Amino acid sequence: MSRIIEVSSAVELDGKQTARIEKVFSSKHKGEKIDFVYKIDKELIGGILVVDGDKYYDGTMRSQIDKIADSFQVNEKYLEAATPAKRRKAKKSDGAVLPAEIADQIDKSVVEKISSDTFNELSAKVDGYKKTFDVRHAGSVEFCGDGVIMCSGLADAEYGEMLRIENGAQAIVLSLSDEAVGAIVLDDDDKVSAHMLVNTTGMIVSVPVGDKLLGRVVNPLGKPIDGLGDFTADKYRPIEASAPAIKDRDKVDEPLQTGLLAIDSMIPIGRGQRELIIGDRQTGKTSIAVDTILNQKGKNVICVYVAIGQKSSTVSSIYNLLSENGCMDYTVIVSATARDSAPLQYIAPYAGCAIAEEFMYSGKDVLIVYDDLSKHAVAYRAMSLLLKRPPGREAYPGDIFYLHSRLLERAAKLSKELGGGSMTALPIVETLAGDISAYIPTNIISITDGQIYLESELFNSGMRPAVNVGLSVSRVGGSAQIKAMRKVSGKLRLELSQYRELAAFAQFGADLDESTAHMLEQGKSITEVIKQDVHKPMRVAHQVILLYITVKQLLKGLPTSRIGEFKERFIKFFDVDYSEIVTELEEKGEMSMEMGITIEDAVNEFMALFRKESD
Repeated sequence: MSRIIEVSSAVELDGKQTARIEKVFSSKHKGEKIDFVYKIDKELIGGILVVDGDKYYDGTMRSQIDKIADSFQVNEKYLEAATPAKRRKAKKSDGAVLPAEIADQIDKSVVEKISSDTFNELSAKVDGYKKTFDVRHAGSVEFCGDGVIMCSGLADAEYGEMLRIENGAQAIVLSLSDEAVGAIVLDDDDKVSAHMLVNTTGMIVSVPVGDKLLGRVVNPLGKPIDGLGDFTADKYRPIEASAPAIKDRDKVDEPLQTGLLAIDSMIPIGRGQRELIIGDRQTGKTSIAVDTILNQKGKNVICVYVAIGQKSSTVSSIYNLLSENGCMDYTVIVSATARDSAPLQYIAPYAGCAIAEEFMYSGKDVLIVYDDLSKHAVAYRAMSLLLKRPPGREAYPGDIFYLHSRLLERAAKLSKELGGGSMTALPIVETLAGDISAYIPTNIISITDGQIYLESELFNSGMRPAVNVGLSVSRVGGSAQIKAMRKVSGKLRLELSQYRELAAFAQFGADLDESTAHMLEQGKSITEVIKQDVHKPMRVAHQVILLYITVKQLLKGLPTSRIGEFKERFIKFFDVDYSEIVTELEEKGEMSMEMGITIEDAVNEFMALFRKESD
């Protein structure tokens, strides 16, 4: 079978030119029978395009003009987004003209006039277009379906590299074999069909980053979907990046307050930490994450909320809630809803992470929420099975652990030499019937620095947030708390655990001794104090004050049913009459003996009024 080499040109070639082309390519394939096919394509403007198998030798005028336009758009981001191998090639090009180098070969005035110059006028200003050939590997789509394509050719494709299909669609390489290259289509896959041309780009998919995204809702490709119009990005960042090295990290010792008393006191989160929120469906996982975003108002923390596989109405309600509370000014929402394709759901958390990283490396503190990674894993499983990769446990592919570890490891507290910024990650995982020993939950628990476990039984009993303190843990611990909080919350977890254990026995109606009855009463008081309404985060000073009066047992004798009313009214009373204590607590982060005495006096004063009203 003979090899077919196609030669396309804008005008008909003469015998001397065809003889030279045939001599060059015959010498490359000695001993092979070659059929040369010549075509006329006026859209090439000038020069020739030679297709030899999956190699394209492009010396056309159109290619040179396109590259000038591309360089104007991607020159700054090329080396950032390029795969490692392509970066090395950029330093020692073997004849192929790379986008990063084009800017040096063209006159700056040409770039500035690119919108007004005609192709013919522009072509006269391109230096040496006849001498330079852009050599690239290309292939064709052999199969397309369900957002997955299988391509022949593409000999130099790399895992994770972005492909460009001839209709303008983008795809990401996820499978490499001797027979074909498997990729996932990021755009509308209905527009992709068999036999379409596919080119490698040497780049990783990039998203726009920077301050212009604040207050916006974007899809995983960085395109706005909030109806507020387009924006022009100043900078792009590849969605995949290496996690900071150990030497580039600093200690996690600065608290990131959630505004939730139960969490800030017993499961503290530090800036740069990865804390998993896990629990069954409808137990308040998203509410905890949203409350944490609400609580960052005025604290100089940028927030990124990534919705993966959520309903559009859910994302819309979160957006409206944040907008009403003035929180979208420091928040970006990246949304890949349930109706979006599996490939878009797959890249959503990486796109959100890239947006957050830009702020982190600028020296800012960032909070990123992944809601939720169990749906992300399901999307990846669907794509992997369509790509015919071997399934493992629960039909997930073998690299499912790497899928999430390479994402969550990017959260860090950077060293002062790198600006001291931080990225705090709150991944969310949904369990089935409280089974935290399932495959995906155990994987992510092993990656993160602790977990907040929400229990259906507690939620149904009226406990909000429904945190199971026995199964919840923060591996950063007290180092991520202010001194005042650490002082008053020391025994809280132990007392609450003992209460829940005793309450299980007390329900059988056995006679209780005085100390056990006292512990049950104190446990009920603690439970009522840490209950909190949704979307009402609490200032850290108020948390410390409430915990102090609880651990000091100053609520003894107060009916459990009235503790909720008492704490709400007491905080308002304290803010008015003792505002200087609240200010001092937040500024210094420490509680002195004098402060404790003042708080006790305030409780006694207010308790007298409260009891009098009750009578």
